[in-house]
Amino acid sequence: MHEHYMRLALRQAEQAMAEDEVPVGAIIVHHDRVIAAAHNQREQLRDPTAHAEMIAITQAATALADWRLRECTLYVTLEPCPMCAGAVLQARIPQVVFGAVDPKAGAVHSLFHLLDDSRLNHQCQVVHGVLADACGERLTRFFQAQRRLGKK
Repeated sequence: MHEHYMRLALRQAEQAMAEDEVPVGAIIVHHDRVIAAAHNQREQLRDPTAHAEMIAITQAATALADWRLRECTLYVTLEPCPMCAGAVLQARIPQVVFGAVDPKAGAVHSLFHLLDDSRLNHQCQVVHGVLADACGERLTRFFQAQRRLGKK
């Protein structure tokens, strides 16, 4: 089941890459129904907070007419950063499934463990490594192309 939804998140990542955005995609599922699908849009929107997870959380809150995203699962192709992990906690999302780890900015498994920190008022169940190779490959391909073009 996790692989099915991660494949949907990967489609979102492909859409981001087609728009010259860092290829990260996110899906939020509520009772086996996709209620949000998003990808990074930082460049397009000129907004540093326009990460796939942030956009998906906003979509899901609208779909449920509630900021509490209980009984939801977030699927994301890259380990969430501190900002996105914080938003997950604020939204009370009980489960996060991600693909590739982010050794430079990961706030769930790599650098920090925000989602299971018992000092906070909410914790999440985390599943990592789902289709990690496919998720990581898209990021590697994107950044190699950026370097070839002389972009940051």
